[in-house]
Amino acid sequence: MKLSAKADYAVRAVLVLAAHQGEGPIKGELVAKAQDLPLKFVENILGELKHAGIVASHRGPEGGYRLAVPAEEISLAEVIRVVDGSIAAVAGVRPDEVTYPPGAEALPGVWLEARGMLRSVLETITFAQLVE
Repeated sequence: MKLSAKADYAVRAVLVLAAHQGEGPIKGELVAKAQDLPLKFVENILGELKHAGIVASHRGPEGGYRLAVPAEEISLAEVIRVVDGSIAAVAGVRPDEVTYPPGAEALPGVWLEARGMLRSVLETITFAQLVE
């Protein structure tokens, strides 16, 4: 599995928000600083997560970001899919859509099995579990 920097940053940003769940909005600067991440990158990621309904934002001097849904309802897989798309793609293609010439026909089944195993882990771990 190769996790992009964007997915890593997204997961870490959501972890910060999950750790402060119920405390009110957290400024983007504080989210970035808490994980030593580039602010512009974090703000773009938080925007994507907002568009997906995972994060909510509030304007004004007391504004910032918070989780739009409880941390126990957000899986790692969900956040990764928002910023990176399909989990375990093969050269950017879903494993069930990959075809190979003779001699490598068995590989799509292997990729599907690997994706299934990866999904079974990433879909069952929630952010609430990670901040306990």
